[in-house]
This record gives sequence, C-alpha cells and structure tokens, in this order.
Amino acid sequence: MTNTKTTRKRWGIGLVCLLLVIGGVWAYRHHAAANKPPAAGPPPVPVVPGRVTQKDVPIYLDGLGTVQAFNAVTIRVRVDGELKKVTFTEGQDVKAGDVLAQIDPDSFRAALEQTEAKKAQDEAQLANGRIELERNVSASNAVARQVIDTQQALVDQLAAQVKADQAAINSANIQLAYTTITSPLDGRTGVRLVDQGNIVHATDASGLVVVTQLKPISVVFTLPEQSVPAIQKEHAAGDIVVLAVDRDNKTILGTGQLAVIDNQIDVTTGTIRLKATFPNEDLRLWPGQFVNARLLLATRKGGLVVPASVVQRGPDGAYAFVIKDDQTVAIQPVKVAQIENGEALIDEGLQTNQAVVVDGQYRLQPGSQ
Repeated sequence: MTNTKTTRKRWGIGLVCLLLVIGGVWAYRHHAAANKPPAAGPPPVPVVPGRVTQKDVPIYLDGLGTVQAFNAVTIRVRVDGELKKVTFTEGQDVKAGDVLAQIDPDSFRAALEQTEAKKAQDEAQLANGRIELERNVSASNAVARQVIDTQQALVDQLAAQVKADQAAINSANIQLAYTTITSPLDGRTGVRLVDQGNIVHATDASGLVVVTQLKPISVVFTLPEQSVPAIQKEHAAGDIVVLAVDRDNKTILGTGQLAVIDNQIDVTTGTIRLKATFPNEDLRLWPGQFVNARLLLATRKGGLVVPASVVQRGPDGAYAFVIKDDQTVAIQPVKVAQIENGEALIDEGLQTNQAVVVDGQYRLQPGSQ
C-alpha cells in the first residue's frame, strides 16, 4: 500500500514538471515571436537608367538594290570585212569618238571611187544635153517643138541621174566610214569578243566588245507600295538623297539622288521600283553589285530618342519600363517610328527627359523597386 502511494506521488510530480517545461517553451516562443522584426520585402533590382532626349533624326526607307550601268553599249560592226586592227585594250577607259577597231577599207574605198566616176560621167552628159537644149531653143523657128521637148526631157533625166549618183556617193562614204569603229560614249571596255584578223559581219550576234558607262552610275531598288505617296510628295518638293550602303549595312559606297519613280506597282510583290543616280567618281559601285539603298525621306525635327535597348516587345506590342519618382517602374506602351544606329525614334508613349530603363529589364515587373 505504501509503495502504491509513493509511485502515484512520483507520477504526479513528474506530470507537474512536464507541464512546467511545456509552459516555459511556449512562453519563450511567444516572446521571441512578439519581438521578431517584420519580414523585409524583395530587394531592389539593379538596372541601368537613361533619359528620353530630343534631336533631329533622319527618316530612311530601306530597300534592296542592284547597281546598273548608266549606259551599256555592245559595239557591233555595220559592214562585212576583215578586222584589220583592234586599237583598244580590255578594261581601258575610252571617250566618245575614240577609235576601237578598223575593218579593211579597200573594197569600200574602191566602191566610193566608182560612184564618183559614174557621177562625173553623168555630169558630162548633162552638160552636153543642156548645151544642145540651148541650141535648139535659140533656133526654135527652124526646130520643131517636139525636138525641143525631147531634149528637155533628156536633160531632166540626166539631172536626176546626177542626183542619184550623189546619193550613191553619200552611201559609199557612209559604208567607208563604218569601217572605222568608234566608241559612242565615255566608258570602260570589257573583255574583247573578237580577235584581230577575223572576218566579221554586220549580222554577227556577239559584237566586238561591250563599253559600259560607270560615271555616273545607277542603282535600281524597290520599296513597299505604301511609301509611294510620301516619296512622290518629297520628290515634287525637291531632290531626294539616296545612300548606297554595302551589304554590311555600315559602309556607305556612294551618295546620289532619286532620278525615277516607276510608272506602275508590281502587283505580285506590292512594291515599286525606283532608280537613283550616283556620280561614282571613286568607282566603288560596279554594275551587277547588290547594295542596300537608303532613301532619305525626311528629317524629324526634335524627335524623341532613346537607346534601342529601351524598347521591349510583348504580346501587345512595343513597350518600355519607365522609372517613377518613387523609384519604382511601370510598363509604358510606345509607338516606334524607326530604330537606327542603336537609337529608337519614338512617336508616342514617352516624354522629353523622362527616366527609362536602358538595361536590366529581364528581372523587372510593374512596381519593382
């Protein structure tokens, strides 16, 4: 009986001690929780800020172009004969009128002399006929009218024959002149197509050489049909500058002016062809070369400009992160006119001197610090 009471007493003391320990732990945790500082928000996001600036910005329309010779002529012979002489070298710069080749002129010179002799013969007969006519007219009382009329007809016939002889002489002179082949324009010769000593014909398809005019030179390029009204307006107001840029989109090969707007739009592509003329004094443009043509449509005075990296793309279009006065960011939809040389020209959405995020946008959300 005594042992049972002792055991119960010990269990009671143990239970009280356990309750005291549990109460102490709870009181400690409650006190620690009450004195714990409040949890901090997300840390600020590091970004590179920038400002919206104002400056004059050129507006370009870009198209793919092909360089074409201002003029290109295939030099062909106009008479048959032996090619006696070739007086040009391949790749030579020539002037209009420079002799390029010579066809054997002997047969044409002989034909000219023959026509000249025929004319002299007919002129002698004409002179004799006129003398006879004057004699008959002077003796009209003794000569029948029919004889005088016949003589007059003979004189007229001989006069016509002399005119025909002169026409033949002119034709022979032309044929003789064709034996000397000259350049019709200033340009550069290409690869020689016929060698000296060959028999050439006026019907030959290949010709002797191609002379290409390189200064000035043309660039033909295309632009979307939507740009036609603006181009026509600017073209009517004055000259439009066109830049020929290398395929790297950096190196300017030449500066020219818009010369022609084609008279119809290509319905299959929805584009229009344009041609610009370049002085090409340094010969950096070459026929057949592909270039990027940049047409300077206008210059935006006081345009709003930001670094190109400011403009972001989303499902709803272009936007930018703007920095508010409390150093938080907000998304601002923007309308971009063009991006050129690392700068974006803004049509709508931003204001002058407004703070924007230039770099670090990938970690930002609206309201980020």
